[in-house]
Amino acid sequence: TGETRDVVLSVRDVTVGFGDTVVLDGLSLDVYRGEILGFVGASGSGKSVLLRTILGLIRKRSGMIRLLGQDLDKANDEQRLKVDMRQGVLFQHGALFSALTVLENIQVPMREYLDLPRALMDELAYLKLELVGLPRTAAPKFPSELSGGMIKRAALARALALDPDIVFLDEPTSGLDPIGAAEFDELVGKLRDTMGLTVYMVTHDLDSLVAICDRIAVLIDKKITVGTMSELVANPHPWIQEYFHGPRARAAFDTPGLGDRHSEGGAP
Repeated sequence: TGETRDVVLSVRDVTVGFGDTVVLDGLSLDVYRGEILGFVGASGSGKSVLLRTILGLIRKRSGMIRLLGQDLDKANDEQRLKVDMRQGVLFQHGALFSALTVLENIQVPMREYLDLPRALMDELAYLKLELVGLPRTAAPKFPSELSGGMIKRAALARALALDPDIVFLDEPTSGLDPIGAAEFDELVGKLRDTMGLTVYMVTHDLDSLVAICDRIAVLIDKKITVGTMSELVANPHPWIQEYFHGPRARAAFDTPGLGDRHSEGGAP
């Protein structure tokens, strides 16, 4: 059904390098509307490099990136602004501003892109708090007063501040205990269902891949292989085999009580 589905993000023949080192070599990827795509790869394989290239933080040497129907190289300032407003980003450690309260952090994108009265911004920020399962009492707190799980939720609320079409999550469950990570996965799945979000999630958490990802993109040898969990489990590539059949994979697939986290039933 790939041909008929709405492509939200299209990466074509993208090459990125630093000096003499080529990190991504002619790589291509499509992300479909409403899907949760898990993105995995060995440490240092270029997962973050691709994410930052899509977000415009790193320059590519060649290729095309089309986001929400807009070729980013051809976009003028106004078009680029429209695309920026329709995407949300959760960086790896939450990246909240330490001098701002949770409420003020959530309002950062609103201040940047919208001209709204304070009362309305407060109202909208409280709605986002609720959406990610944080109590109103978290609003006046500073990031230093929050647990790791609450920081991730506050950062997700900020990423959702402008009701984006697509959110980019960079290692959203890293540093969380298994219960906190499972709850976060569940939250992402719920938000996708209720808001029609498209989710691009860089992760190394096999539980997340099993639980909520519709497809998984694997970055190996500077290129991408995409498939469902069952397709990748059957892929003969040594790194994929080790990743999906190693001891941690067996734990993810076999852990009692994780059964209700499996969405696609794609686990071996």
